[in-house]
Amino acid sequence: MAHHHHHPHGAHDQDLAQDHGHAHGRHHHAPANFGRAFAIGIALNSAYVIGEAVFGFFGNSLALLADAGHNAGDVVSLGLAWLAAWLSGRAPTQRYTYGLRSSSILAALANATLLAAVTGAIAWEAVLRLMHPEASQGVTMMAVAAVGIFVNGATALMFAAGRERDINVRSAFLHMASDALVALGVVVTGAAILVTGWLWLDPAVSLVIGAVILWGTWSLLREALALALAGVPQGVDRPGVAAYLATLPGVTEVHDLHIWGMSTTETALTAHLVRPGAALDDALLAEVCGELRKRFSIHHATLQVEGGSLEHPCELADHAAA
Repeated sequence: MAHHHHHPHGAHDQDLAQDHGHAHGRHHHAPANFGRAFAIGIALNSAYVIGEAVFGFFGNSLALLADAGHNAGDVVSLGLAWLAAWLSGRAPTQRYTYGLRSSSILAALANATLLAAVTGAIAWEAVLRLMHPEASQGVTMMAVAAVGIFVNGATALMFAAGRERDINVRSAFLHMASDALVALGVVVTGAAILVTGWLWLDPAVSLVIGAVILWGTWSLLREALALALAGVPQGVDRPGVAAYLATLPGVTEVHDLHIWGMSTTETALTAHLVRPGAALDDALLAEVCGELRKRFSIHHATLQVEGGSLEHPCELADHAAA
């Protein structure tokens, strides 16, 4: 579709360019807005990891060192999400005809898996500590964790705006928000232990926080996996799309309807429309693509129009779900 840049803009060409702008508006804006958020988030978190590691090492605190390792994982996951957002904006090539858009789906999937693994490790450590409670550096831990609430909370807020529209951004948001929650848990628990002397509070609170994070991760993991398996993206009404296509003038049957996510922000559709005796109708196709975009947020529709001849039946008529 990039060919229209090479010659003077005629009327048709402006339509094309305009259509291109609409079609990929969501897609080009999503990564651009969050580039700064990713950069600031990575810088803040890297500085925090180094600080934690230093305090943990000199303060002889295993908990702080473990948390530094966990936060280093966050820097990796933020980097992964940023890389995917950048790759999503790359132009298509002869080999990758959709560009590298679906890398955002892979990043969301990897991040959800990483978050689940980290949470499992925290829970395991918590169970061991419940069996053998250990004293922790109360005040140092609380001070460092308080900084963590700020660092992770601020980073999460930068991604909050895009989390509804883009599951890749949501995975970054969830990661940061869950870390702010863990840091808050450390501060509250540290204070409670100083007052009561109950060492078991530390692992008990860790388990509760782990359960909360896992609950959030589960829906992210499920959605990312569905996108990776070319499932209909959440929020797209497939029966509604099928019903709309079936009511088009002259259409007697709709088959081989597929809807899938090309990236975490863009949706594609292919369908066969049977219109017996109908001539080529570019106006109708243009209208249908516009409606699919407006009503269903489907930006990349490919429609095959057939005459429904009995001598040459469509091989894919029974291919997709009814």
